[in-house]
Amino acid sequence: MVNAPLILTPGEPGGVGRELAIMAWLGRGTASGNTAPFVLIDDPDALAARASRLGRSLKIATIDHPSEANRAFTDALPVLSHRFATEDRPGELDPANGSTVVGAIERAVDLVQAGVGSAVVTNPIQKETLYQAGFKYPGHTEYLAALAGPGFRPVMLLAAPELRVVPVTIHVPLSAVPGLLTTSLIVETARITARALELDFGIDRPRLAIAGLNPHAGEGGALGQEDGTIIAPAIDQLRAEGIDAFGPAPADTLFHAEARETYDVALGMYHDQVLVPIKTLDFWGGVNVTIGLPFIRTSPDHGTAIGLAGTGRAKPDSLVAALKLAAQMASRRAHAERAA
Repeated sequence: MVNAPLILTPGEPGGVGRELAIMAWLGRGTASGNTAPFVLIDDPDALAARASRLGRSLKIATIDHPSEANRAFTDALPVLSHRFATEDRPGELDPANGSTVVGAIERAVDLVQAGVGSAVVTNPIQKETLYQAGFKYPGHTEYLAALAGPGFRPVMLLAAPELRVVPVTIHVPLSAVPGLLTTSLIVETARITARALELDFGIDRPRLAIAGLNPHAGEGGALGQEDGTIIAPAIDQLRAEGIDAFGPAPADTLFHAEARETYDVALGMYHDQVLVPIKTLDFWGGVNVTIGLPFIRTSPDHGTAIGLAGTGRAKPDSLVAALKLAAQMASRRAHAERAA
């Protein structure tokens, strides 16, 4: 393990992120909830108000620097004070908090880049509210890439115990996907994925399943040309580079139990092609990982759950999984650096 704590952002203050952090800390000593120490960037008063609303007894340690988190974590939830424009109002969205939500993400990245945090773990944001506040990025992933600086291409990887998936195109209309797909895009995404599985997941020779775009992977061209003209050449190039890739595989037979045993990650051509299977298999245990960046970032694989905020019904499972995975990735990177 590494000494620097994980840095956790609160996400949308009207959503469940704040209470998920509370529950993750309260469950720190249980077999299922045991996580590495983390520090939450949040408003201590709002955090205390949420805990009170949930009827939870919470001790908060407001700290000045992440180096204080490990010592405090056993007895109190370490918090780096980050004031929001409004008091704690679960279930309510307010664009006045937009700049503070974004500021927490930037602060977390700065701390990890400075080496005083081991990884960034982000609670979900409400993009429509941020857009109203002037946010210019499609989502977390694109903003994190901007914070990383030039020369990095982020890739979204969703991980659960039974399945890992990567969408080659992400938040774009389905009608735009065929025009955006290129052989070079698939190859670049697969290279980044293979490298991340080696470095961060400890898989020596990862096996990549590449889904086709069309039904039955195009049925030999009868149901579309892209599988043969764009995807198949990408797979040939990956194999020539020594990457263990196969396909184009029909997506409708790629995700049952026997098929999943044949690969370490499945690359799909569009968002729902691979996110639907993983969220169906393990909605609460899935983790969103941004690979291809110079720092580690994980996040729960669900949204802000505005309707559940403040009710105590939201489950911390995905956040706990994100914290655990971030710690594992940080440990592997630290080991690799020591061995280099």
